[in-house]
Amino acid sequence: MSKLAERKRLVQRWRELEKQVTDVAELALLAEGDPALSEEVAAEVVMVGARLDELELEMAFSGEYDDRAALLSIHAGAGGTESQDWAEMLMRMYLRWAERHRYDTEVLDLSPGEEAGIKSTTIAINADYAYGHLKSEHGVHRLVRLSPFDADFARHTSFALVEIMPQAEEDVDVQINPEDLKIDVFRSSGPGGQHMQKTSTAVRITHIPSGLAVSCQSERSQYQNKEYAMKILRSRLLEQELERRAQERARIKGKRIEAGWGNQIRSYVLHPYKMVKDHRTDYQTSNTEAVLAGEIDDFVKAYLRANIGKDLE
Repeated sequence: MSKLAERKRLVQRWRELEKQVTDVAELALLAEGDPALSEEVAAEVVMVGARLDELELEMAFSGEYDDRAALLSIHAGAGGTESQDWAEMLMRMYLRWAERHRYDTEVLDLSPGEEAGIKSTTIAINADYAYGHLKSEHGVHRLVRLSPFDADFARHTSFALVEIMPQAEEDVDVQINPEDLKIDVFRSSGPGGQHMQKTSTAVRITHIPSGLAVSCQSERSQYQNKEYAMKILRSRLLEQELERRAQERARIKGKRIEAGWGNQIRSYVLHPYKMVKDHRTDYQTSNTEAVLAGEIDDFVKAYLRANIGKDLE
């Protein structure tokens, strides 16, 4: 019923746009020879064009789970402190992006680095179509800069893996047998206060059939941490199923799927020049400060437009 209501709203928006186009066309006929009315028509055309662009972008949300909230995970690559600092920079970038859109976020799990940055984190972005927007970010992100952690201030290249998963609906998308779960509790590590460090509130859940293991230690309550860990596990199992389907489609089509750390989707170069470039769409900008401050919408839109209809293939 929810999907049907959304489809009806989409059809209604296109019908309203169709009426606007008809009205503008009629107004254009009346405006011939009238400069003042011609300016009004020009303004209406701009408005209709912007609306058409907005609705066209919505066509990119054709995936089965595009309307879902998202779970975003970031993992530092090889490189120690450099990559861990880069992972934290990416975490800040996505949190600021969500803040710009007024999306609710929750940091479900955070593993701090030894000297700086983070080893990994999992963030829930609780907003409609969060997965549809952020699926463009799934992959390896590469940073080139002068290292602040190098005594010689030499140029370093760092990698971090970003994973985007749709949030699974409990007891709908995936079925989990409680007998297939191994649940461990332990004390939280890193900052968090005396209570979190002295009591066993952190939870690790291992799904025995798949080998997937997830943990959560962000809350003071063991019950809450278990709930969040189950939320992450359901989404990871759903992601695994989506990957299996994608691989099966690729096998039938005869396409070869490549995955690996050597296949970065986007490069962020801060030295010797400034440039952020998406290697899939070739969209790029020299405004690296704005991108790292969360202004990634142009990259998201370029990816969505390039992939309109592909989820239906």
